[in-house]
Amino acid sequence: MSAFPGAAFPGARPRRLRRTPALRRLVADVRVRPADLVLPVFVKEGIAEPHPIGSMPGVVQHTRDSLKKAAHEAAQAGVGGLILFGVPEVKDARGSGADDPAGIVQLALADVTAEVGDDLVVMTDLCLDEYTDHGHCGLLTDAGEVDNDATLERYAAAAVAQAQAGTQVVAPSGMMDGQVAAIRAALDGAGFAQLPVLAYSAKYASAFYGPFREAAECAPQFGDRSAYQQDAGRGADEGVREALLDVAEGADAVMVKPAGPYLDVLRAVAEAVDVPVAAYQVSGEYAMVEAAAAQGWVDRRRIILEQLTGIRRAGAGMVLTYWATEAAGWLDEQ
Repeated sequence: MSAFPGAAFPGARPRRLRRTPALRRLVADVRVRPADLVLPVFVKEGIAEPHPIGSMPGVVQHTRDSLKKAAHEAAQAGVGGLILFGVPEVKDARGSGADDPAGIVQLALADVTAEVGDDLVVMTDLCLDEYTDHGHCGLLTDAGEVDNDATLERYAAAAVAQAQAGTQVVAPSGMMDGQVAAIRAALDGAGFAQLPVLAYSAKYASAFYGPFREAAECAPQFGDRSAYQQDAGRGADEGVREALLDVAEGADAVMVKPAGPYLDVLRAVAEAVDVPVAAYQVSGEYAMVEAAAAQGWVDRRRIILEQLTGIRRAGAGMVLTYWATEAAGWLDEQ
């Protein structure tokens, strides 16, 4: 008898199903589809041309016109949705642009929904950091701390403004206690009971957000967000607890952010909730791959698809990724 188990038990040969690309495709039980992907996009007020983001090669701050083109391309590629982040020309302490009917996100929403209709789902981020002059996610007390309950009122107003402008999903990312309940009550009271809420439930205080803060021009002017975002040193149970709280408050779907460093949390949340689960492959994850690929150190296409597959395998039904449109084209080729 051979000393090698594969020879002794010829029926137990998983390599047989790996021999060709066609066989591997046939037996794959984790697949990424274009419709699983959501494209994050930035639109900036007061610019005449798209503005490249230095730390995120290939990503831009859009004008309203270039945003419509990007939305059309995403829809044509079969991408499932896009999520819109606004960069106002003027910021203030209360983030007035967040609920201004003439604010950049509200105007861009009308543009995009007119452009793509129901061909993809148009979502809006709901936070204040892009709109405040101090860069924090809410209103501040005299002591410089984020006032949780006062901030909830601003989130509720922003949710209604986005709903009136035509968003199809609101996605609160501020990590305030009770934010989903406050937003759900405001939407229901304003006649938008049918509008879903995608909660950023397990959002970590992360170094992976650096390039995003350039893109959204929202770096905190003092301190950081560790007092209200989750700590990386906590186990997955805390992420699960946050997700279950949001579901109890009325969230229709939940999110884990960032994706790659928190796949354990993603898996635990996906197993615990009975609503769709999203994961956000954030700007730092994107920037690292692009930087390595520019040096020729990695196979760019393969590593992007491998990461997306890993995020799906961990339990995400939706993946927010800056590669959404490009990756959708690759997936159609497989």
